[in-house]
Amino acid sequence: MRRVLLIVGLVLVVGLVAGAGWRWWTDWRFQQSTDDAYVQSDITVISPKIEGYIKEVRVEDNQAVTAGQVMFVVDDRDFAAKVAQAEAAVATGEAVVATYASRRQHQQAMIEQAREAGRAAEADLNRAQLDYRRYTALASSDYASRQRYETAEADSRKAEAALGKARAALTAEQTQLAVLASQQAEEEARLAQSRATLQLARNDLDNTVLKAPVAGVAGNKAGRVGQYVKPGTQLLSLVPLPYVYVTANFKETQLTHIRPGQAAEVSVDAYPDQTLTGRIESFAPASGAQFSLLPPDNATGNFTKIVQRVPIRVALPADGPLARLLRPGLSVTVTVDTRSEPSPPPAALVGAAQAQPAK
Repeated sequence: MRRVLLIVGLVLVVGLVAGAGWRWWTDWRFQQSTDDAYVQSDITVISPKIEGYIKEVRVEDNQAVTAGQVMFVVDDRDFAAKVAQAEAAVATGEAVVATYASRRQHQQAMIEQAREAGRAAEADLNRAQLDYRRYTALASSDYASRQRYETAEADSRKAEAALGKARAALTAEQTQLAVLASQQAEEEARLAQSRATLQLARNDLDNTVLKAPVAGVAGNKAGRVGQYVKPGTQLLSLVPLPYVYVTANFKETQLTHIRPGQAAEVSVDAYPDQTLTGRIESFAPASGAQFSLLPPDNATGNFTKIVQRVPIRVALPADGPLARLLRPGLSVTVTVDTRSEPSPPPAALVGAAQAQPAK
């Protein structure tokens, strides 16, 4: 009996080993699995762009938030005053520019007046020169008195001087127009600067109301009524649920036959009875060690080789049974069947970046 039991036991062991070997040869050797995997999401951190005291808090922890919903309101009295100040500066600049435009029109009329005065002086000069030539000829024949000749000569010279004066006045008026144009351009530049300052003031006023850039669930709220905040102060984290994905850190020795588009079986530790079928979406451009705060420097004398891990992003089914139960940070186990052919993800399999609504 003992020998029979020994033979039966040996047969069972051999059968189990053979079955395990056959299973490994036909299935297990194609399965690449890792439990260094976690649910993640593109979490948005809400921070103000201005400084001031929080006047209102309109969101609570774990509250569902829609895109564009108001979450925080900062006291806007100072910013409203700055907007009014900037609007007054713009109004003043517009008035100054309008004044210069009127002055240029007036100066243009003065130029036309000076031009007409020049034409009149030119006509007087022509008349005086004709009289001077006429009396010169008459005086040489003693048909005109010497006094009349000298008067005509003086009138001709006075007409020449008057024409020169008119031309100088025209030049001065034209130069003054150029000066006014330059001053107007300077005031227009100041007006543009005032308008930019007004726009910045309005932007700051608008930024006193913090709205949700995307839809999601509020969490890690740190903002409170009466709290003084500065630009960059973390007030709240917005998790765009249920649009989550999995980041699985596979060993470099497991990546030989893993390709984007292959199916991946995801088992969540929190829900062991449910298994999700995802799809490999992309590979990280470097190993996790390269993105660490202190990347390893292997050019040392005491080098020790360590197997590196590469993060792989796995898209989850948007309409799966755990779609609204998964939370970023949950531990999962990812198994990839390397025999599966890569294929583009169907509509039901979307990554968080693809499924998030537009801002």
